[in-house]
Amino acid sequence: MDKKTFLKTSTLLAGGAVLSRFIGCKPADSSTHLKNWAGNLTYSTGNVHYPTTIAQVQEVVKKCNKLTALGSRHSFNTIADNTKNQVSLKELNKVVLLDKTNNTVTVEGGTRYGELAPWLHKSGYALHNLASLPHITIAGACATATHGSGVKNGNLSTGVSAIEFVNAAGDLVNLSKKDGDKFTGAVVGLGALGIVTKVTLDLQPTFDMQQVVYRNLPMSALQKNFTEIVSAGYSVSLFTDWKNKNINEVWIKSRVENGTSTRLPTELFGAKAATQNMHPVEGQSAENCTEQMGVPGPWYERMPHFKMGFKPSAGVELQGEYFVPIEHAYDAIMAIEKLHEKISPHLFISEIRTINADDLWMSPCYKQPSVAIHTTWKQETDTVMNLIPLIEEQLAPFNAKPHWAKLFTMSPSLLQSRYERLADFKQLVKQYDPESKFRNDFLSTNLFGS
Repeated sequence: MDKKTFLKTSTLLAGGAVLSRFIGCKPADSSTHLKNWAGNLTYSTGNVHYPTTIAQVQEVVKKCNKLTALGSRHSFNTIADNTKNQVSLKELNKVVLLDKTNNTVTVEGGTRYGELAPWLHKSGYALHNLASLPHITIAGACATATHGSGVKNGNLSTGVSAIEFVNAAGDLVNLSKKDGDKFTGAVVGLGALGIVTKVTLDLQPTFDMQQVVYRNLPMSALQKNFTEIVSAGYSVSLFTDWKNKNINEVWIKSRVENGTSTRLPTELFGAKAATQNMHPVEGQSAENCTEQMGVPGPWYERMPHFKMGFKPSAGVELQGEYFVPIEHAYDAIMAIEKLHEKISPHLFISEIRTINADDLWMSPCYKQPSVAIHTTWKQETDTVMNLIPLIEEQLAPFNAKPHWAKLFTMSPSLLQSRYERLADFKQLVKQYDPESKFRNDFLSTNLFGS
């Protein structure tokens, strides 16, 4: 998990250049093709549009027969790829409305969590959760059911109360919770329904947090105490390299009530409290990690593992992740542990987190509290792609689902069988994109293939 790395944003194009990029929808050309965050994937087109208004987004959609949205490019697979055209909303990153009556905030589609969070805090508000990296776009994270951790916390898309997107006809569509099934079907939209131009998020009063890390928890402690361990804070993460049946680090993030931090015990089921700030990968510098050692601070400076205020170049890593029902957590962890000799030499670290159930059709946690087992691999692509099927085989008895934006090899038929509302989602796609304008190879294979 060498997440001290994050792709530097591209230099902003001058106004005239931006205009020339979206006026016509030309086929893929020989321009420089963008890469994803980690550099393991080069996108299939160099034709990227950078609109600066929602009206321009609508024009791009109307003039393109194939189009896919780009967020922060933190996907490790081809979910955002396209052979014809891509559109980036990085210029559309403003707060549209802070609604203090309904306790919501509406932002444009290119807004990143790390940009919004400090502003919310100063305005007296907080979000319910954040992912390990704050650099990701809100629209992209919600479209792929990206998550943080916490037994009572749903994934990031559960914080959405309304969305606006441009459908295949170029029309604006607005959906909110009052729209019922249409809304719960559209929030985790996988880019299949249109280009998300605005997202409205539910807010709560701002709060402080503290973070404590424990080292060397025996995996055996998880068998009878898993629920107690992952419930020890507002957000809890377990990190392991699968060596010696050991959880290397337990990160516990707790709310600070009434401005007073809680003195946490120095031991947790045999794990000892760290005496200095830690990086998830032991031995790496914790300089870019969020503050630990029980020091209180704003929610947005504790819930992620990494600080927003750094922009290294590119992350040389690969990522995969699987969700299993929480009642199978220990058995699933030990099933992967059986592969430790094969997988340990090729990874940086694995992270185990909990996510509460939700009612979003294409969320891996639909109607099911879950545990996510995430692995950050070294960028040894051929080796990793041969190891991933072994992990999927070990997790097969637990009906595992992969993260939509990370690497997996699960067959389309098996993947589709694990989504109860897939047929309904396909009908929703047909309504908003009847001629498959937004359907790329990833969607064609994994949602519509056999």
